Amino acid sequence: QVQLVESGGGLVQAGGSPRLSCAASGLTFSNYHMGWFRQAPGKEREFVAAITWSGGRTYYADSVKGRCTISRDNAKNTVYLQMNSLKPEDTAVYYCAADRSAWYHGPETDLFGYDYWGQGTQVTVSS
Repeated sequence: QVQLVESGGGLVQAGGSPRLSCAASGLTFSNYHMGWFRQAPGKEREFVAAITWSGGRTYYADSVKGRCTISRDNAKNTVYLQMNSLKPEDTAVYYCAADRSAWYHGPETDLFGYDYWGQGTQVTVSS
C-alpha cells in the first residue's frame, strides 16, 4: 500500500543540475523523516541526504555537501533532491526512503533504519 516513486533521473552531462523527486502515497507523509541514498555498481548503498518531518533540518553526506539540496513539500507528499555540478562519480541509482522514528542525535544514515524504500531512479553522468 505504501509506495515511494522516484523520478527525474536519466543521462546528464557533467556539471548538470537535475532535480530528483520522490512521491509518496499510502502514508501520512508529514509523520516521516525522508532520506536519499545512492548505489553505484559494485558498491554499497550509501547515504546522501536527509530531511526531518517538516523540513526544519537537513543533513548531507560529505561527498555531496555544497552540491545537493534536499527539500520537501508535505502538501504534495513529495521530497526532492536538487543536484548541481554533477560529476561522473555521482553516477548511481538514487533511492528515497521514509523513516517514522525520531531522530534525537542526527539523521538516520543506516539503510536498516528506514521503514519504506522506493525502487530508485538511475542517474548517469557523462563526461
